[in-house]
Order: sequence, then C-alpha cells, then structure tokens
Amino acid sequence: QELNVMLAERLEEWAHAYKAEGEALALQKLLKKRFGAVPADVLAKISAAPLGQIDTWLDQVLDARSLDDLFGPTAS
Repeated sequence: QELNVMLAERLEEWAHAYKAEGEALALQKLLKKRFGAVPADVLAKISAAPLGQIDTWLDQVLDARSLDDLFGPTAS
C-alpha cells in the first residue's frame, strides 16, 4: 500500500510538471504569434515560473499591448 501511495504521488507530480510544460509552450507560441521573436530573458522567466503564474500570463496575453505589459520592463 505504501508503494501505491508513493507511485500515486509521483504520477501526480509528473502530471503537474507535464501540464506546466505544455502551458509554457502554449504561452511561448502565443507570444511569438502576437509580438514576434521572444527575448531570452522572457523565455527564462517562463521556464522558471510556477504553473499559476503561467496561467495568469495566458489569461493576459490577448489583452497585452506589449511584452512589457506582461513581464515588466526587463523584456527586450
């Protein structure tokens, strides 16, 4: 039973990581389509961001006027 619990926890971690990776890729694709080339510093922020932050950016990407609107003045 302990093994089943550990396996279930591991599967949940993997599913969460897989979802975060998929949403990060979707965000990058939307950003490229909307604003052109995505700077390395923005890609780094996306890669390091938790899933909740990525969800927030996905919600805002269609209303943003620039990368700076989403990521602040560090976006080049």
